Formats: sequence, structure tokens, C-alpha cells
Amino acid sequence: LGISLVTLTVWLLTGAGIGFALSRAICVLVISCPCALGLATPVAIMVGTGMGAKNGILFKNATALEQTDKVTVVALDKTGTITEGNPAVVGIYPHNGIGEVELLSLAAALEQHSEHPLARAIRRSAEERGIAAAPVKDFTALPGSGLTASLDGDLLLGGKLQLAEKHTALPDTLKTLASALSGEGKTPLFFLKNGTPLGIIAVADTVKEDSRAAVTALREMGVSVVMLTGDNTRTAEAIAREVGIDRVIAEVLPDGKEAAVRALSDEGRVAMVGDGINDAPALTRADIGIAIGAGTDVAIDAADVVLAGNRLSDVPTAIRLSRATLRNIHQNLFWAFFYNMIGIPLAAGVFYPLLGWELNPMFGAAAMSLSSVCVVSNALRLNLLKFKAKEKSTAPVAEKGEAMVKVLKIEGMMCPHCEARVQQCLAAIPGVAEAEVSHKTGTARVTLSAPVSDEVLKDTVTAQGYPVLSVE
Repeated sequence: LGISLVTLTVWLLTGAGIGFALSRAICVLVISCPCALGLATPVAIMVGTGMGAKNGILFKNATALEQTDKVTVVALDKTGTITEGNPAVVGIYPHNGIGEVELLSLAAALEQHSEHPLARAIRRSAEERGIAAAPVKDFTALPGSGLTASLDGDLLLGGKLQLAEKHTALPDTLKTLASALSGEGKTPLFFLKNGTPLGIIAVADTVKEDSRAAVTALREMGVSVVMLTGDNTRTAEAIAREVGIDRVIAEVLPDGKEAAVRALSDEGRVAMVGDGINDAPALTRADIGIAIGAGTDVAIDAADVVLAGNRLSDVPTAIRLSRATLRNIHQNLFWAFFYNMIGIPLAAGVFYPLLGWELNPMFGAAAMSLSSVCVVSNALRLNLLKFKAKEKSTAPVAEKGEAMVKVLKIEGMMCPHCEARVQQCLAAIPGVAEAEVSHKTGTARVTLSAPVSDEVLKDTVTAQGYPVLSVE
């Protein structure tokens, strides 16, 4: 408006006719219409978020999409993020003359009210052996350390080495065993009864197939990768070596994760990737919080980005998509400004006295429209981005004569988050080679590599809060 008014005034002062002066002023208004400039950012953001959604990467807002581009440090939780989040008991080591069954029975009783993945592993192991958990009283969870409860007047305690050492003097044999288990990437859990060591139960989780590739991709992009976990240092370091992470912050309490993320922010913009309730403070503190889709609702609510596909490899994909979107926005802004820098002087008649160039207002309107088309077309190029397809399972199929495929009819799945949770629990069942879940059809197609009963499939999904109507 200012340039248009100046144009009108200058031409009138130079003696031009009112028609010519108005024509120049109108041309300036038409050609400087901010359509292209106004479309440059929102159209690119719209296409970028749409591409993310198609690939299972849900950006909650435009700011999350834009800020992900600037991430220089990625902090990864271990359980459920780098690993599958479905640990299993891999060793029972009783002490002081008790048997494996007795140790597992006491451990199951202590862990029955806990929702921690390690507790679920112990309960599942007890159920497989037909061991029923005895009722306990005064159950108390010690965040980041372990549990205590009372059983028939006896005080049971289970958890980390540090917690056990606070309540008794552990024999060197148990400490040596725990150290060896940790070095193998297993988590040793100590159990005590009235201050007397009962033994160790070793639990291990499986590393996700794409974790190493995801870490490698992040490092190739110039992003520093840090493992942030409450597990003991030796176990964490063993998992870190397996996936290629050379920096570990271990034995961190839930509130310590938030402090660790705050400290990492001194090194640059931090993205925190997690899935549990304990990760929520760190997800909120981070510049960008990224939640695994199969994680807890609290973590998903605290995050800025949700990976509905439950794949760690979607983290570098999200960063690449953000970078591509920001680059597209910059291109759009450049062309919008470049167009105005060339078009406005021409419309104002700057070249008329020297070259006789005069822009008709109708041609100005056409040029303005063309600039908007160019900006929108450039933004739509984001749809051409290619992402690596999810690899198919290479697990062996069942032998001839076995039931190879079963279809579950499931009620209550409403979104990709539900799909990911059901898929994760089914894939963790021994004998399941692949699970394809759809919330739209309300079904789960399960490919088996070994016989699995309908009851096991049904109970596993029902335990996640999704009733199974039928198994075919």
C-alpha cells in the first residue's frame, strides 16, 4: 500500500495523467498481493504433516514439524524404544538353599501389582509354570529401584543391586553373577526375604530389528545419539554396543531423566524418544518429545511427535521429513520475495522512462496467480519423498499341516496407536512370525511359525484392553 501510494504520487508530480498514475498504482497493488507469501509456509506444512501421517509419523502441530529440523541430540530410552519392550525371564538363580520354583513364586507374589515390563516378564514366567501368585499386603513401588510387600508377615523386597545392598550385605557370589549377567545385556533382579538374599532372576529384552539401522542413520545425519535408561550401567552398555550407541547415561531415576535431558540441552536442540510413564517428564522437557505409538497414553500426551508404527527407524525419517519441509518453505519464500522484487518495480513503471515498459494490470493479475500456483506446486513436491518401506518378516513359516494363519476379530481398536499396541503384544508371543493389525476392519491377521492356541492369542490381546470376539 505504501509503495502504491508513493507510485501514484510520484507519477502525478512528474506530470503523468491521472489514468496512467492510477494504472501504475493499481498494478503495484495487484502484483504485490501477498497470496504467494501467505501460501509459502502453510501449504508446505500441510503437505509435510500429511506425508508424515501417511508414514505413521504424527506431528501434533506445525511447530513440532518445524523444530524437529533443528535437532542435534537424540536421547533414546532403552526398554520399549530400542528394545521390543517385552522382556522375558532368561535365568533363575536361587540362593540360600531355596529352589527355582520357590524363588519364582515369591517374586511373582511381589511383582503382581506392578505394571513395569520386568514385572510382567516375571508374572508371565510364573504363569507358564503354573505358579499362582500369593496375595500380598503393603505393596510399595520404589520408583527406579524396586518393590516391597508383606507376605504372611514376611517382608519381601525385589529390585536393583543398589536397593538390595541398602538392606543387606550381599555375598560376593551373587555380585559376581550379577556382573556377568549385566555384561551379557541381561538385567539382574535381586530378591530378599526379611533381609536374607533369596537369589537373582535375570530378565532380558530383544533389541528391535531396526534399532541399529536407526542409530546409524541418525549418526550419518550428524545427530548425536545418547541412551538414557534406568537400567544398570553394564546392561545398558551391552545393549548400546549392540546397536552402535557410544554414549550411555544409565541408572537414572524417573525424575533424573528430565534432569539429564536438561543437561543435554547445553549441547544443542534435544529430542527425547520414549514410551513409558517415567519418560513423560523428559519428553516434556525436551525441545522435541517423540513417543512410541505402542507406549503409554501419558507418554503420547506429553510428546510433540508420535510414531504410530512403533519403529525406531521412523525417528531419522521424521527428521528428514522436517528438513525437507523447511527447505521447501525457504524455497517458497525465496520465490515469493524474488517475484515481488522483480514485479513491483516493473508494475510501478520504473523502466517506463528508459525502455518504455508498461505493465497492464490484467497481466499483473495473471502473474500474481501464476506465482501462487508455483508456490503450491513446489510444496506438493514433498509428496514425491520416498521413505524406506517396512521390511517383511523373514521368520520361518509353520510346517505343513500346522495352522499357519489365524484371524482375530477384535473390538475397541480406534486408531493407529491401538493397532501398534495389539501388534506389539501379538508379535511377542513365541510362535508368532508376523501380525498384521487394522483398526479400520477390527482384525488381526497372525502368521504362525509354530502352534499357538486360540486361548493364548485371545488372552494376550484381551489383557491389553481389547476384547476378542472370535479367532478363525
